[in-house]
This record gives sequence, structure tokens and C-alpha cells, in this order.
Amino acid sequence: MTVLKLFGIIFFCGLLSPSQEVLSGLSCAVSPMAMQNVLSDAIIHNGLLQQHLQGLVLPNIMGEGGLLNSPTSITGLHLVQVQLPRLSVVLLPGIGVQLTIGAKLQLSGKCLVGLLSELIDILVDVNITANIKCTNFESGTVQVVTEDCLCILGAIKIKVLSGLLTLSVNEMVLRQLTATLPALLCPVVDIVMNLVNIQLLGTLNAVIPVGTAGTIHYQLASVPYTSGKFLGLDLDGAVKQVGGITIPHDSSPSALPPLTDRLMLLVLRPGFLNAILALLLRMPPQTFPCTPDIFSGANHLHEALWTIAPAGCSTCRGTNPLNIKLTLGGNPLILLEENKASVELSVLIQLFLNRLDGSVLNLLLLKADLGLNVRVSIVGGRLVLRLALHSTSLSLESSDVGISNISILKSHCSSLLVETLLPVMNGALSIGIPLPNVLGIPLIKVDVQI
Repeated sequence: MTVLKLFGIIFFCGLLSPSQEVLSGLSCAVSPMAMQNVLSDAIIHNGLLQQHLQGLVLPNIMGEGGLLNSPTSITGLHLVQVQLPRLSVVLLPGIGVQLTIGAKLQLSGKCLVGLLSELIDILVDVNITANIKCTNFESGTVQVVTEDCLCILGAIKIKVLSGLLTLSVNEMVLRQLTATLPALLCPVVDIVMNLVNIQLLGTLNAVIPVGTAGTIHYQLASVPYTSGKFLGLDLDGAVKQVGGITIPHDSSPSALPPLTDRLMLLVLRPGFLNAILALLLRMPPQTFPCTPDIFSGANHLHEALWTIAPAGCSTCRGTNPLNIKLTLGGNPLILLEENKASVELSVLIQLFLNRLDGSVLNLLLLKADLGLNVRVSIVGGRLVLRLALHSTSLSLESSDVGISNISILKSHCSSLLVETLLPVMNGALSIGIPLPNVLGIPLIKVDVQI
């Protein structure tokens, strides 16, 4: 189960420490189970461990103890298969991740006992435990260091076709493998973890287009940090217009709720969401003639205008068609309350006539301060916002013909905006806000909280 939260919006997929100072637009917490799933997929299910163990070549094993105490040598010993690999993860507070890999290694080589030479198969249980630590943060990247790697060998089975091996050969093989395998396996784990680190960083550091309006550059903002319950990640979400201009946003920290039984918690803060809204709702003015066959709201507004126009305003009822121009005033502002999201937005509504000489007669310039309810959903890994008009506050900016009383226009302006502006804004928002593919954890069964 994943959760998305808006303090943002929280997407429960994690948990952050309330004392952790966050300097980015997004934060994410990943549970130990989610981290185990991620690493199991990357290391085991995708064959990365098998691939890098495949070239493992062990030193020859020499000793006494074969048939009739003849000298025994095992040469050309190499890995054939990694059987039943399994991986578990423990989060170490303030340190990193403790990774445990268990598997059965099937080895094969040539065994010479006295003058008798035949193929030998060895099946050995291994258990590798290593502490993985993130360090050297720079420009959105970190390095991983493998520390305290411990390799323990368990049961061992040896098979040759003739069956002519004594128990002492088993002891000799176990003794020499115990002495040599850890030095070979721990470096492989280090190589694999560095490759996985590069792969996982690619999910955190990405430039994602937002339709044709611009991009969001998601980037790791600091070294990941751990508690016993979660792996915490701070991300920077730089919002850029086409052309590369960055839209600034506030990145104040906030305390977060517990992770509970969720896989991941992704938090988007209001400042980041405001920058996205400013990007998506950067639209040109909407201008259209006010005629009965266009929009009913525009027609009603036209009729109401006649009733408030001064008696001597012959141009208000002239033959030239009335035009309406809608212009967004400033950037939208998202407000978040418990289980509620709303947007405040100002719109300039101009009603004007085009004169024969090419000039414009401004009958009315109104400012409408809108309160918009926001419905939030996750569609295809994107956060989709849909707006609905909740309230309208209307004020007079100017009038070239002396109109001063606009009280009867409020409902008509609201209808006009619902018919004309809201569909355009919802169309612009319908592409959704692309969310980072944190560690490849899919946003499935997402619970959105505000």
C-alpha cells in the first residue's frame, strides 16, 4: 500500500523524522519491507548477483586424505549456479542498511585422488551480511560503501561419480573454502551494491516533462538517512518553464505522520505544488465575442450590463458586438487544510467594444477573486488536480462609461467563468503532475491524504 500526502499532499506508499530539517520540495520515507523488495528485485530477481558471481574462480584445493590417504587436488573450481538466493534488509539507525544474502553455491571442478581423476560437484550454503552506508553526497549523487562484510559457510555437500571420497576430504574442502570464499564474495557484493546504487539514483535524479509547459527536475537533495523504521529521502523538485527559467518555491520543513503499515510515504509541500500550478496555468488571455450563441453566461452578463449602464451610454447598446477578455491575475495559490485542498486565483474580466477607429472602449474591468475546490487523484503515476468553483468575490477596477454598481453581475460572472475559464484550466491540469519513480516503487493502491 502506498500513500500520497499534501502538507502537503502525502502519498502513502513512508516516514520522516520530525526533527529532520528538510530543504527540498519533496520528502519520502521507505519502509524496510519496501527496501527489501527493491533490493531483492535489483540484486536477485534481475540476475545481477548471479551475473557477477558467474566469473568466480576459486584457488585450487590441495591436501591429503583421499582414497587410501592418497594426495588429493581439486582444480578448475568455478561457480555453476546460485541456488535459492534470498535477501533480507534491516535498517540501522544513523548508519544505513544491513543486507543479508543467503544462497547455495553450486561449484564444479576436477578432482584428482591419486591417479583417479573425475568431475566433482560441491554445494555449499553461504550467508553474507554487510552494512551498506551512503556517503559523499554531491550534486544529487551519493556513493555507497560496504562495511563489516561477514561471510559464513554452512552445510557442504560433495559429489563425485565414483563416490570414492572420505570424510576428511569434506573437512579439507570446507576448511579451504572457509578461508578463501569470503575474500572473493564480499568484493562481489560491493560491486553489485555500487551498480544498484547507480540504478536507484536514476529513479531519483530525473528530468520529467510536464506536457509542453516545462519540466520538473527531481534530484536527491541530501544523503539518505535511516531510523529503525524507515529510509528517508529528501528530493529537490525544481520546476522549470520552457527555456529553462526556474519557478521559485518555498521549501519549508514539516512534521510528518508515522509510516505505520505502508510501503512508502511521499510528501509534496504547498510551495512545490504552487510552482507546478504556476507552470500549468500559465495561459494567454481568453477573448471571445459576447453573443447569445456562444455561452449562456456571457449572454446573461450582456443583458445585465444594459440594466446598470448609465442612461446616456448609447454605446453600451450599440451595434458593435460586446467582447469579453479573461486574464489570469498573478499566480494561483493552493491552500491545504485537514482533508481539504483549495486554490485561490484572481481573474480580470474585461467587457469592451472595438470602435470603428480601432480604439477600445472599456465598458467594465472587473476583478474576480475565486475560491476553487480541488479534487486530487493519482492516474498513471501522476497527481491530477481538478478544479470546481466554490466562491466568487467581485470588485470594480475601472469603467470608461461610468458604471459603478456591479452587485447584480456576480452570479453572471460566476456562470461565465464556469462555462469558459474552468474547462480551459482543467484541460491544462489534466496532464497531471509527474511524480518521481522513487526507487522504482510503483504508486499502486495509493491513499491520498491532505
